[in-house]
Amino acid sequence: MSKGNFEDFLGAMSALQKKGKTFVVVTLVKQIGSSPQEVGARAIISANGLEYGTVGGGKVENRAIQEAKKMITEKTRYLFTDWNLQKDIGMTCGGVVSFFFELFEQEHPFHVAVFGAGHIAQEFVRLLLKLDCKVSCFDPRREWLDKLPTSSKLTTLCTEDMASEVTKLPERSFVTLMTMGHGTDLPVLIETMKHRDRFSYVGNVGSHQKYLRLRNDLKQAGIPEDVIEKFYCPMGEDFGGNSPVEIAFSIIAQILRTKDQIFGRSNEAST
Repeated sequence: MSKGNFEDFLGAMSALQKKGKTFVVVTLVKQIGSSPQEVGARAIISANGLEYGTVGGGKVENRAIQEAKKMITEKTRYLFTDWNLQKDIGMTCGGVVSFFFELFEQEHPFHVAVFGAGHIAQEFVRLLLKLDCKVSCFDPRREWLDKLPTSSKLTTLCTEDMASEVTKLPERSFVTLMTMGHGTDLPVLIETMKHRDRFSYVGNVGSHQKYLRLRNDLKQAGIPEDVIEKFYCPMGEDFGGNSPVEIAFSIIAQILRTKDQIFGRSNEAST
């Protein structure tokens, strides 16, 4: 792999990591006889398929993609395998190739997107920063964003078009809506629900009455009924009062419970 290609390869890895994607790097490490690629050829494969590069195309690459997807599902860290291209892959050439597969799994910190920087968000973000997570906060009001603490874990963006930021969020983000009101929540929620499968959690602050209104608005926006079911409103566990800090605690509890269900619960305890 040339220097230029290697830099492109590293750039592709970095882009996938920023998106929060788990992927497998496949490297051709040895060949005997003829093969469709030279030693050193690399490919990056995610659950969606080939993301970058090639290890030969055709049948051998399809087999590599299948193996990589299996590793992602089973969380296999490494795999070294030899394939006879004729007997194992069904190709006409009779060479033997050796591949090394390495899993790059998305690890925590998890990412929480906070749309709104008002009273609840002020408490919520401060609690989030005590956890092993990254936080993004969006609001059109600079004065409210400036009230948030400074932290390497926190990114803020002052924008009138919060909905346009949804598709830029890392995959598996936890998306929380607590803007100035229904009129500013709804465009963000509609855009989020259009891409619901990308996110681990979607929640909107509000009452049961607001939930009914949001459901109707989502239906009017063309969101399928089965997708509409996949968001929380009222957001948060059913405990505590209506003060911003208690609401923030209840949302944190719901997010942590959801995270444990998706990623598994850590058994490590600190002293």
